[in-house]
Amino acid sequence: MIRIDTPCFQALTAGAEVVERDSYGAKVLLLPDQSYFKLFRRKRLLSSALWRPYAQRFADACRVLAERRIPCPEVIALYRIPSIERDAVHYLPLPGQTLRQMLEQGMGEADAAQLRRQLGAFVARLHAAGIYFRSLHLGNIVLTQQKTLGLIDLADMRAYRRGLGRILRHRNLRHMLRYPEEAGWLAGNGEFLAAYRASAT
Repeated sequence: MIRIDTPCFQALTAGAEVVERDSYGAKVLLLPDQSYFKLFRRKRLLSSALWRPYAQRFADACRVLAERRIPCPEVIALYRIPSIERDAVHYLPLPGQTLRQMLEQGMGEADAAQLRRQLGAFVARLHAAGIYFRSLHLGNIVLTQQKTLGLIDLADMRAYRRGLGRILRHRNLRHMLRYPEEAGWLAGNGEFLAAYRASAT
């Protein structure tokens, strides 16, 4: 992780557009070259982020996913910015659309059914690969330009050496159903769960 001061941070993010913010300020910046700068703050004085910063977790998750051939963002660099009490990850985005964006835009039932089948098989593949992603929802799953599925926004992902056990698999599936409007779409005519069960190992 590279330590930089405020002038260096300002130079790195010159001309950036703020695409996500909270009450503490900017969270995600889109740079003029279409790369992203994601800022993380430590939420509590004593937390696991003290020895394993969220920016590092993001980078580690991307490395693991790339090793397991699961599409994800490409990390360029990690920064620590003491003057604003932030860590940051500079990365290239995963090109494509999130499934949430696709759902909001609307699609035909045949396309929706096929996408649910693809998603069920994808989630089964994640679980078989030992990937547990607490934030697994339609806003963090991308249909890439190659029509494959990938993951973004990865700071709270965990990777195990073996496939997930039954309890973790069920817990992760429940996470996907916590948004009522998306749960209804996922349920569909049973395509998602049928594809998950057929692909689960």
